[in-house]
Amino acid sequence: MDVGLLRELLSKVREGTVEVDEALEKLRTLPFEDIGFASIDHHRHLRRGFPEVIYGRRKSVEQIITIMERMVERGENVLITRLADGKAKIIRGRFPESQYHPNARILTLATRSIDKEGKGTILVVSAGTADIPVAEEAVITAQFMGNEVQTLFDVGVSGLHRILENKDILMQASVIVVVAGMEGALPSIVGGLVNKPVIAVPTSAGYGASFAGISALLGMLNSCASGVTVVNIDNGFGAGYAASLINRL
Repeated sequence: MDVGLLRELLSKVREGTVEVDEALEKLRTLPFEDIGFASIDHHRHLRRGFPEVIYGRRKSVEQIITIMERMVERGENVLITRLADGKAKIIRGRFPESQYHPNARILTLATRSIDKEGKGTILVVSAGTADIPVAEEAVITAQFMGNEVQTLFDVGVSGLHRILENKDILMQASVIVVVAGMEGALPSIVGGLVNKPVIAVPTSAGYGASFAGISALLGMLNSCASGVTVVNIDNGFGAGYAASLINRL
């Protein structure tokens, strides 16, 4: 339940169009609903400004559908991350109005319209084409959280002129998410060019000594550009979420 729905419910109680007992029933599952294998946080939208997100990996299709049904009953928008194609096909059979984004491995279901809550534009930058799936995870997350999002892909440091030619786009953004694998140098370059928050996302793209993203992670954590913050390896969702919170301020 979000602030709008709660305000609407309380207004109806005040007007007498909804009985107190009926309102209490609607509020019964706040702050969370225990369904045995999961405790669904229906209060999260009121606290954080966005409903609980479902992590799709290692959950069964039946578990995911049950959680979705409970969320949809309460008018919550649904975002599922790290969802495999096979699971997505079955879930879309139950919720045909949902959308699956295979590159980002995200499924979204909007039970209500998504208001633009972001005050500026979030720019998602990828160093290479191999980093795009993680970048897309950030893009879809930020868009579903009510932000205008632009993208700038394949502008890594092996061709530095590519990022420099897009300096105007960088300067116009409110928040910048930079996704890079290999040595993870691009966030330092971007961080040295702009006066905006930069969120760095290391990816597991790279050869053996990249250690599945650890080299990029350490490089970003040791960035000499001030103001660069770092999320976990391949965590495009976390970067998109953080950028959305910043963009609402």
